[in-house]
Amino acid sequence: MKFSILALSIAFAHAFVPAPGRMGAVKPLKQMSDEIGIPCEDECALESFPNLPASVHPGVLSGQAMMDLLNHAKENGYAIPAVNCVSNSGINACLEAARVNDAPIIIQFSSGGSQFYGGKGLDNSGYRAAIAGAVSGAFHVRTMAEQYGVPVILHTDHCSKALLPWIDGLIAASERYYQTHGEPLFSSHMIDLSEEPLEENLEICKNYLERMDKIGLLLEMELGITGGEEDGVDNSDRPIEDLYSKPEEIYQTYEVLSEVSDRFTIAAAFGNVHGVYKPGNVKLEPKILDKAQKFIAEKLGEKAPANKLPVSFVFHGGSGSDVSDIQEALGYGVIKMNIDTDTQWSYWEGIKNFESKYHDYLQAQIGNPEGDDKPNKKYYDPRECLRAAEINTVSRLGKCFEDLKCQNILGLGKVQDASNVLGPRRGGLPV
Repeated sequence: MKFSILALSIAFAHAFVPAPGRMGAVKPLKQMSDEIGIPCEDECALESFPNLPASVHPGVLSGQAMMDLLNHAKENGYAIPAVNCVSNSGINACLEAARVNDAPIIIQFSSGGSQFYGGKGLDNSGYRAAIAGAVSGAFHVRTMAEQYGVPVILHTDHCSKALLPWIDGLIAASERYYQTHGEPLFSSHMIDLSEEPLEENLEICKNYLERMDKIGLLLEMELGITGGEEDGVDNSDRPIEDLYSKPEEIYQTYEVLSEVSDRFTIAAAFGNVHGVYKPGNVKLEPKILDKAQKFIAEKLGEKAPANKLPVSFVFHGGSGSDVSDIQEALGYGVIKMNIDTDTQWSYWEGIKNFESKYHDYLQAQIGNPEGDDKPNKKYYDPRECLRAAEINTVSRLGKCFEDLKCQNILGLGKVQDASNVLGPRRGGLPV
């Protein structure tokens, strides 16, 4: 599939004049709402937020606006939840949760999640389904993030060496999007070459950062191994020493990538494990991050930032971690925390609880405790159980925002209840 057809997803194309130097500095000319002709009122129409840098606006961020938001997180001791999504329903739940918590959010797609978004019935040779699914999801996020009035970083998750053609397709899509919009389609991408030799990891990441930085994309890279299993990647049998990064390796990474740009983050390993485990079974060592920051700041000398936190860290595999460990890591420069396992469960739990509550109405199209001839359509309408999943996920994400000290960040205050909300036919169930 050739992605020049991306142009068909856009109602109008706009000319722009590139700024000298880094292309990512070009300001987007139009909001997505203007482009596709939908209303943009109230918070959607804000140019910035009361409590954030002026560059940070509703919708998808990239370039300097994204960096300003991430730097604000580091300076103010909070991290932004980064939630893996596989459907537009999941995306909407994330956007709703962000507005309820008056906060930014990171929405991200894995390769498997991208393929699912595109449809499991679509052939994935050359990762065409995963590319198409991620691009489709990106346009959904761009359209709806403005409407919810929240800033969003649009990211892709773990990409091993074998999956690089997937990321190549997404970067190419961003490059084409940039030509008519002055910003990339996505905000950032993760390249996970932690299973490769360090020198190869850094060489490939540096080459990608050189390409990505030209259009304002950020690179997330991984050092060390995140244990456990996620999205088909199983590291549960890796040696324990692989779960902890060394300050010298982190400094080497910082040094190599800083030659290109400051638009990078490091997912360093400090005992992180994918999946969910009983409290106490995940042995995090956040002080590894502290040691690395001090080591690098000392190496930088007078060039070190005033806060002595030169590196922006990413926290992977946090399910089951003690809140005290999570919040300790925030003080060491963690500005993003990945969330997948917990929201997978919350989404399913919402459906499970809905089925349990209305079980006797979900066994046939006609016939329930109210009568053998009573129809059950309003109960088995998929909107009902999916909305139950969304509500449960919004609630669970509230705990994530709280743990990451990422609440009341935007300065918008309490969200107003939605009006004119219609359910199936003449009204939805009280889910």
